Amino acid sequence: MTRFLTAALLSTALCSPACAVEPAEVVAHYADLAAAKYGDSLTTAKALQSAVSGLIATPSDAALQAAREAWLAARVPYQQTEVYRFGNAVVDDWEGRVNAWPLDEGLIDYVAAGSAVNEENTHAALNVIATPKFILSGAEVDATVITPDLIGKTLHEADGIEANVASGYHAIEFLLWGQDLNGTGPGAGARPYTDFVDGDGCTGGNCDRRAAYLQAVTDLLVADLDVMVAQWGAEGAGRTAVTADPNVGLMAILTGMGSLSYGEQAGERMKLGLMLNDPEEEHDCFSDNTHNSHFYDGLGIRNVYLGQYTRLDGTQMTGPSLSELVAAKDAAVDAQLKTELDASVTALQAIKTAAEEGFAYDQMLEAGNKQGEALVMGAVNALVTQTASIERAVTVLGLSKVDFEGSDSLDNPNAVFQ
Repeated sequence: MTRFLTAALLSTALCSPACAVEPAEVVAHYADLAAAKYGDSLTTAKALQSAVSGLIATPSDAALQAAREAWLAARVPYQQTEVYRFGNAVVDDWEGRVNAWPLDEGLIDYVAAGSAVNEENTHAALNVIATPKFILSGAEVDATVITPDLIGKTLHEADGIEANVASGYHAIEFLLWGQDLNGTGPGAGARPYTDFVDGDGCTGGNCDRRAAYLQAVTDLLVADLDVMVAQWGAEGAGRTAVTADPNVGLMAILTGMGSLSYGEQAGERMKLGLMLNDPEEEHDCFSDNTHNSHFYDGLGIRNVYLGQYTRLDGTQMTGPSLSELVAAKDAAVDAQLKTELDASVTALQAIKTAAEEGFAYDQMLEAGNKQGEALVMGAVNALVTQTASIERAVTVLGLSKVDFEGSDSLDNPNAVFQ
């Protein structure tokens, strides 16, 4: 993957005496926001866990819908944490367990005939739910009992293949919705609740094992989020890393903002799917929730700059912000970046609104769909534009060189077709 680079001179004097806030205050509040966001993510994951238990205990269409709604609700706070990626090692080392995508879903369960084909992944059609014992990395694996350890330590990224996603939000999403076989047409996955009925009435086969996998993978998500909540607690490694040296903390904030804006969201999650006209490239592809994931990613970028977050209970968190630091150095750069952050959130809101009115994100990716292309590219362009101003903020604060994540779809558009 290419890199989007920015350079500035190293300086220890980040704030003049007239500055409204100090860097140490900003990074401490940044850590407080992380604790709140991951805390809310854990709370909603526990609600999902409860809904999944209810579905398994008494399968019904209503119980399946309740579990799906709980999953959708869980995405709202979690997506706002993604801006903590790229600049925080504790998050980067952990994130793949909870939000890895895209996945070869045939590793987990049944899929449509001919759809589990990946020449680079011999396990793309393994179907663990239907296969209690199998060979992995040359050794027999006994999966008779499906546990969080089996999923997290044996199956996830098996043989070092990233497409072997066995854990996290998207594995749960697949089990709740099933494959979306509508291409760029309307409609999400349509897994029936009877796929979880034990005994007579079971569809899809192996309903007891499917239920066991769903429960185990949801339990694992809760456990993983509990780890990250602790990382941002009073003595957590995440908090310590950004507060011990305010320069490091400020670099983490800006690296996360720039990398998520440019390479990850504008490039890999949006421009690439549009270039390929491929709904398999949408982030929440089973549930057709991609419009929300994109929106809350963008909101998270803006809010970390402004030092704000709205908690699940409606509490408005505000505090010393990076915006204040930049404004004290160069008010024009701060004003421009805030304007551009507002523009990207507005562009992502337009996608969200269109999807909620019936124009799903995968339909926007259809070849020749000018309305969809305009919506997606409006957000892509806004995200790219704000990245340049994030670079300027780095320079204004006198920080050292930052490497933002890049994307071939932005840096070398023809590369994806070679």
